[in-house]
Amino acid sequence: MPVGTPQPAIVLVRPQMGENIGGAARAMWNFGLDRMRIVDPRDGWPNQKAVAMSSGAGRLLDEAQLCQTVPEALEDCTYVFATTARARDLTKPVMTPEHAMGLAREKIAAGEKVAVLFGPERSGLENEDIAQANAIINVPVNPEYASLNLAQCVLLTSYEWMRGQVEVAPERVEMAKTEWASHAEVEALAGHYEERMDDAGFFFPEHKADSMKLNLRNMWSRLPLTRADVQMLHGMMRQMVRWKDRG
Repeated sequence: MPVGTPQPAIVLVRPQMGENIGGAARAMWNFGLDRMRIVDPRDGWPNQKAVAMSSGAGRLLDEAQLCQTVPEALEDCTYVFATTARARDLTKPVMTPEHAMGLAREKIAAGEKVAVLFGPERSGLENEDIAQANAIINVPVNPEYASLNLAQCVLLTSYEWMRGQVEVAPERVEMAKTEWASHAEVEALAGHYEERMDDAGFFFPEHKADSMKLNLRNMWSRLPLTRADVQMLHGMMRQMVRWKDRG
């Protein structure tokens, strides 16, 4: 059964290749969408090539709604988006995927049912299809090569849907089974290096020693060191001292 999360229906209009239907299903499932409707697929339905390409999203294909016409696929919807890369002689709002999915969230939260139409791979949606939509989604692409694959277009729209559903940090650090070093641990490392480098005569000439030590301490404080980093740097210095003593 579909997940309980309210969401837009993804409507593939006259898709030509089973592989692209499977790729679209995979893109949808990556971003939490599972309401697919398929209108008059060229190669019939079900399609084993679609299943093979779906890579684990076969359940979504099993539950896809097969329709003969676009009006049949949209009969329960109150707001419809049509995706197109080309200019059309139709007066409609034209939105980015980001803005369109934001509007979709508002309408679905208010109890409306929303659908997004995607056209066949070779030519895209016909004007007769787009005329049934309330607004157009247009992806800002290279104007000299506005040729998105069906699954790519579904993925972009699905991504914008998910992006507004969950809070994702713009950047994070994978700590790889360690944690940030404490101030005391960094200070101990700084002291270790300062002591050994002093023994080696690094801080020369003497009248510059204080400023050199200050710069070194400042460098340690700027580095985002983990405990694993600190342990490795201690070990490096100990090994260099042992090698020197052996010599």
